[in-house]
Amino acid sequence: MKAFALTVSVCATLAGLASPALADLQKVTSRDAFVALVDGKTLTRPLVRLQVLPNGQITGKGATWKISGKWVWKDGYLCRSLNWGGDDLGYNCQEIKSDGSRMRFTSDRGSGDSAEFNLR
Repeated sequence: MKAFALTVSVCATLAGLASPALADLQKVTSRDAFVALVDGKTLTRPLVRLQVLPNGQITGKGATWKISGKWVWKDGYLCRSLNWGGDDLGYNCQEIKSDGSRMRFTSDRGSGDSAEFNLR
């Protein structure tokens, strides 16, 4: 049951809510640009707080569960493996868009579900 609840939570988190303001977000195309946006910041959305560290680590908490993972920049995408509350969420390459205060992650190289985070 935990795995199902976790999957629903993750899908909801990663799906995000579409809004007209998303047109203001610009695609992040390099590792250096991505690191400049996230270095020293916490990515937040309801019940989720993440740090995406320049050394390739992901740490944080989603609801009551620990989030950990690793990331690399590959062919213009953030490719990450993620573990949430002990469940392996797998490897996925994601398109990144940002306006400097918000960041949108879209799974499956930009063709899947999206989630928007505030950068704090």
